[in-house]
Amino acid sequence: MTVEAILVFGILGASLLLFFTGWVRMDIVALLVLSILAFTGIVTPQEALAGFSNPAVVTVWAMFILSAALYQTGVARIIGRQVMRFAGEGEVRLIALIMLSAGAMSAFMNNIGVVALMLPVVMDMARAKEISPSRLLMPLAFGAMLGGLTTLIGTPPNLLISYTLADNDLRPFRLFDYTPIGFTALLGGTAFMVLVGRHLLPKKDAITEAKKQTGIPSATYDLQSRSFMLKVKPSSSLAGKSLAESRLRAGLGLNVVAIIRHGTTMLSPGPETIINSNDKLHVQGNIEALKAMQHWDIILPAQEGFDARELLGQNLQIYEATLTETSALTGSRLQETDFRRRLGINVLAVRRENKIERTLLHELTLEKQDILLLQGPRDRIAILEEEGVIGEVHEPGSGELMETYSLHELIFVMEVGDDAALFERAIAESHIGSAFGLTAIGVFDKDSRLLPYAPGTKVKTGDRILVKGNIHDLPLLQGLKELELLDEDVPETQALESDNIQLAEVILAPRSLLAGKTLREINFRKKYGLTVLAIWREGKAYRTNLHNMPLEFGEALLVYGDREKLELIDSEPDFILLTEMAGRPQRTEKAMTAALVMLGILIPVLLDIVPLAIAAVAGIILMVLTGCLKMEEAYRAIEWRAVFLIAGMLPLGTAMQSSGAASTMASGVVHTFGYFGPWGVIAGLYLLTAALTIAIHPAALVVIMAPVALEAAAGFDISPQTVMMAIAIAGASVFMSPVAHAANLLVMGPGGYRFSDYLRVGIPLTLVVMAIAMLLLPVIWPL
Repeated sequence: MTVEAILVFGILGASLLLFFTGWVRMDIVALLVLSILAFTGIVTPQEALAGFSNPAVVTVWAMFILSAALYQTGVARIIGRQVMRFAGEGEVRLIALIMLSAGAMSAFMNNIGVVALMLPVVMDMARAKEISPSRLLMPLAFGAMLGGLTTLIGTPPNLLISYTLADNDLRPFRLFDYTPIGFTALLGGTAFMVLVGRHLLPKKDAITEAKKQTGIPSATYDLQSRSFMLKVKPSSSLAGKSLAESRLRAGLGLNVVAIIRHGTTMLSPGPETIINSNDKLHVQGNIEALKAMQHWDIILPAQEGFDARELLGQNLQIYEATLTETSALTGSRLQETDFRRRLGINVLAVRRENKIERTLLHELTLEKQDILLLQGPRDRIAILEEEGVIGEVHEPGSGELMETYSLHELIFVMEVGDDAALFERAIAESHIGSAFGLTAIGVFDKDSRLLPYAPGTKVKTGDRILVKGNIHDLPLLQGLKELELLDEDVPETQALESDNIQLAEVILAPRSLLAGKTLREINFRKKYGLTVLAIWREGKAYRTNLHNMPLEFGEALLVYGDREKLELIDSEPDFILLTEMAGRPQRTEKAMTAALVMLGILIPVLLDIVPLAIAAVAGIILMVLTGCLKMEEAYRAIEWRAVFLIAGMLPLGTAMQSSGAASTMASGVVHTFGYFGPWGVIAGLYLLTAALTIAIHPAALVVIMAPVALEAAAGFDISPQTVMMAIAIAGASVFMSPVAHAANLLVMGPGGYRFSDYLRVGIPLTLVVMAIAMLLLPVIWPL
C-alpha cells in the first residue's frame, strides 16, 4: 500500500468518525477533506475545486430551485389535495395513498420539499380522521424517499452515481433507467408499511389525539396540567402595568393566554395589554416559582438597622477590571459571557467613559476598554486574567463603590422562605435574576456577619441574602408576590380558541437559519406576534425556560395567537406550519406554466439533445422569466449545505481512485464476499452502504462508495452499471435514522418519534428494498 493510500484512508476514517459523532457539521467536514487533500498534494488544486463545477453539483442545486418553483406555484399542493380526496376512512388506505402520492411527486421534486409540502396536509387529515400523526408521518417521509429512487433527478445520489459513470468513460444512467427497480421498490415499500410496518409504528391513544379539534395537540403537550388562574388584587402595583412590564413571562416563565375582566374573556393578550385590578389571568407554565417567591421577604437595609456603607465595606470580593484591547468578549452580550455559570462571577456594573450601567445588564453589549465591576472569588477572576479577557484587577473601597457606582442605592435584603433550593436557582441562575437584574452578593450568617455569596453557597429557610438590584423594581416584585392563586377550575384548552385565535404547531424548515438560536435571540414574540407555549423534543414536551432553549431541527413548537399571525409565520421561509391555512400565498395562476416548463426541460433530456445540467439551468431561467419564481426565492431554495457537502467530498472520490485506496477497499470486499460469487460482492457492497446510511448523508456516502464499487466491478469483471445501481439504491434508502436525511428529521417532532422508532421500522424496510433490488438487478441489469 502506498503512502498516499495510507493518507487517504486516514482522511476517510477521520471524516467517517466526524460524520458519525456529529462533532463537526457535515459540510465543514467536507471542506476540511477538500483542503487537506489539496495541501498534502494527493489531488491537484484543480481537482480539489472541480467539485464546484461538476455537472452533478450543478444539477443538484438546479433541482432544488425547480422544486421550489413547483411549490411556489402550488403544483404539488394541487396534486396532493386531489389525491387525498380519495383517502377514505381507513388507516391502511390512507398510508398507501400518502406514500404513493409523496413518491410520485418525489420522482420530479426534491423529496425534502415534498415532505415539507405534505406535512400540513397530512396533519390536517390525521386530525380530521382522528388518527395519530405518528401513524402517518413516517410513511410520508419513507414514501418520499422511495419515490426519489424512481428517476435520475429524484434524489442527489442517483445523479452522483450517473455522473461518476460518465467521468469514468462509462455509459451513464438516463432519466428513467432507475424506474423499473425504483418504482417496484416504491410499491414494495408501500406494501410493507401497509401490511407490517404500520404495526411497528408508535401507537398512541386515538381518543387523546381526537382532542385536537382545530389543530391543537393540547393533550400531547399536557397544557391543562400547567394551567392556572391568578387574580390581581385591587391595590396591586401591577394594575396599570402592561404584561411586558409585569415581567410575568420574563421573570416567572408564565405565559398569560387569556384575561377575564368583568366576565368577558380576552384571548391571546399581547405584551402591550394593560393589567387592571381584579383581573383574572389564565396562565400557562410552572407555578412553583411564583409559590416560592410569595414566601420571600424583601427588606431594605435601613429597616434592619444596617448601614449601606458599612455593608459595602465588608469583604464582599468586589473588584474592578478593564477589558483588554484584544478581549474575546468585545461585541458580546453579558448573558453570552457565561461568567456566572462557568466561574461563579457576577457583573455588578459596567463603566464606559462617564456613563455607568448598573441594572438589566444581561442585554448589554460589551465594548473595548469597558470597566467591569465584578463580584466573585479572586482566584476565579484570575482565570479571566490568564485567558486575556481582562487586564489589571483593582479592589475598590466602600467609598468608591458608593460615590462612583452608587451601589448603596441598589442593595437590599431578601429573606428566604420555605423553598430555599428554588431561591438559589431563581437568584443565582434563572429567570427572576435576569428579568429584574437581581444578583446575590452576600449572605448573613447566624451572627449577622456578612459573608461573600460564593459559588455553590447553600441557603436554607430563614437565611438573609444581600441582593443587588433595582430598588425601583421592588413594587413590581411585591405585586408579583401578591398575585392570588385561585382555587377554581381552569377553562379547557379548547376555550382558548375562537374564529380568530388559534393554537397550532410549527417546525423549523429544512433550510432555516434559526437552528441553534434561542427564542430570545430571534425575538420570536415581537417578530411574529405569537406565544410559544411548549416545545416537543425527542418524545418529551418542555413548557418552561423556553426562551433560552436553542431551536433544533426535528422539534415542534406549540404556538398561540391571532390567525393573521399564524398566516404570517406560514409564509416565512424559516418555519413550516403544520396546519393548512387559507391565506398561504402561492402563485396558483402560474401552476400550468410551471408544469409546462418542467415538462419542457425533461423532453430534450430524454431525447439526448442537451445534458441534464444545462436543461435544468435553462429551466430556472424560464421559471424566473415567466414569473413562477423570484430570483431571491431561487437563492433561498438551494440547500447550500448539501451543495458544499457534495462538492467537498468529490475530491475524496478522486483521491481514492488515484491513490489505490478504492482498489484496496474493493479487494477487501471481494475477499469477504467473493466466495458467494459476483452477486455476493454486490450484496456485500449494498449492505455496507445501507449500514452507513445511519449516520452519513446519502450524497457523501455514494461519493465514498462509488470508486470502491467501480474497482470491485473491474476486479470481478462485471457490469459497472449493475454495481452502481445497487449503490445508488442503497445510498438513497435512508430509513434507519433521522440524522442522515432531513425528510426523516422533519417528521420527527410532529410525529413524536424517537431514534429507536426509525430503527424498528427502518431496518426491515431496508431489507425489503434490498431484496427487491437484488431480485430485479439480474433481470434488468445483468452482469
